[in-house]
Amino acid sequence: MGRIEKKHIITIAGDHASGQGTLSNKLKEKLGYEIYRNGQYVRTLAKENGMSIVEFQTYLNEHPSLDKEIEKSATKYANTHDNLIIDAKLGWFAVPLSFKVYLKVDIDVAVKRAFEDQARKNTEPFANLEEAKEKILYRHKEETKRWIEEYGIDRDNMSNYDLVLDTTKLTPEEVCDEVLKAYSVWLQN
Repeated sequence: MGRIEKKHIITIAGDHASGQGTLSNKLKEKLGYEIYRNGQYVRTLAKENGMSIVEFQTYLNEHPSLDKEIEKSATKYANTHDNLIIDAKLGWFAVPLSFKVYLKVDIDVAVKRAFEDQARKNTEPFANLEEAKEKILYRHKEETKRWIEEYGIDRDNMSNYDLVLDTTKLTPEEVCDEVLKAYSVWLQN
């Protein structure tokens, strides 16, 4: 039986505000790969439906078929593309032959990043740091629960990933360099 050729696809999952978007952009600069963002798709759907991201999270809990369609979109896209970065919480599951990265971050650092991120203001308005922490923890818990129920997978099981990196004390450049080193080794093996 012949060897399966690896596609040049990097999937990036991670804790909320761990730097997935920033890493995606840096990898695009270095590799010239295209970016597919599931999170942006979800934020757009939330905004179109007049909901905050937390409200949309509850809506997805009640409408699992929509959640499955969102996750399938990454799979469909990856089937017809190469040289791709997939910025999606379940990208590793949707595209199992990808190089799977998970970014971790200390919750207090994540809260500060999310609170100060102007791009999140439309779909994640936080009144203060305490509210931001509460909503981020709620989202993580609800997503994890939903994905265990719907797909039978636990994104918090770090053995799902080829590389797990804590971004708490790293610069975006250091994160990118670590990912590129590990990706290069993965491609050769």
